[in-house]
Amino acid sequence: MSKNSLLGTFEEQVLLAVWHAAEDAYGMRIRRQIEDRTGRSVAIGAVYATLDRLQAKGFLSSWLADADTVRRGRPRRYFRLEAAGTEALEQTRAAHARMWRGVELDPRAGKP
Repeated sequence: MSKNSLLGTFEEQVLLAVWHAAEDAYGMRIRRQIEDRTGRSVAIGAVYATLDRLQAKGFLSSWLADADTVRRGRPRRYFRLEAAGTEALEQTRAAHARMWRGVELDPRAGKP
């Protein structure tokens, strides 16, 4: 991964939600992980568009589970974090750490 291909905020949140959801990482569960952990309302379409983009980049893989009666015979699509996705998260976390190094914010003041 090049230094110029760091994850965007939402991409980072989606990959982390897949990691947290583990073996149960499907669209709605991923959406709930993001909403529960960030307090941010997320459109399911945005989640799926981002999942597709991250899979195209090789950061995720997916598979279809057996169809069930609860979903009226439609199979559920599950996602797994791949090594490239883990590397992208590490690169992004390292960039965040470098940017925050030395920053001491005073919530009562603006920029120092």
